[in-house]
Amino acid sequence: MLLDEDPATLIHHTIGNFNTAPDKIAIGRINESLSTLQQARDLRIGEAEAALKKLSRSLATLSTQHNETISSHSSMDHASQIVELDTQKFRIAKAASDFEIEGERLEQELEGLKGRLHELDMQGVEGDEATKAKREIDDPTILKLKIFRSLGIDAEADNAGKYNKAIIRNIKKGDVHVVNIDPKFSRFFYAQYFWQTI
Repeated sequence: MLLDEDPATLIHHTIGNFNTAPDKIAIGRINESLSTLQQARDLRIGEAEAALKKLSRSLATLSTQHNETISSHSSMDHASQIVELDTQKFRIAKAASDFEIEGERLEQELEGLKGRLHELDMQGVEGDEATKAKREIDDPTILKLKIFRSLGIDAEADNAGKYNKAIIRNIKKGDVHVVNIDPKFSRFFYAQYFWQTI
């Protein structure tokens, strides 16, 4: 097949297009944002659980004090002591009720946070469809991956997020090639191999 331009020029331009430094920086920023979001989530859930436990302990202490106060006085005590105990009982009951209401509110808030966390987990690292669409417009890595896919090349990332494997499909020939990207080989070598394969 004859090309309109010199193959060396085409390959040179192709190598220039494989600038991965901005991609690595963008991936690093995304990873930092995800880590910050996860830490914020964990912190809020931990604070809510700690507050709920503290309120539960306070309620148990007040209930014990209430029971001890009631048991330490007999029915034969003076009327003023009975009135005072009733007043104290009312205060304790009101405080217990307030703690119970606050505990229920915190439980509801915790459930809401768990639901939000579940939603975020279901959306995954990439987020919902609107977030994905916006990121696809703004993210140069996604745009480059789309260009590669349009040429029949799928790049796969490892656990560290580095693209170290390429799957090259040639529909005309019915061939599929899996290429492991090794840093010891130059970009020129891989660019030339990709062009020959597609």
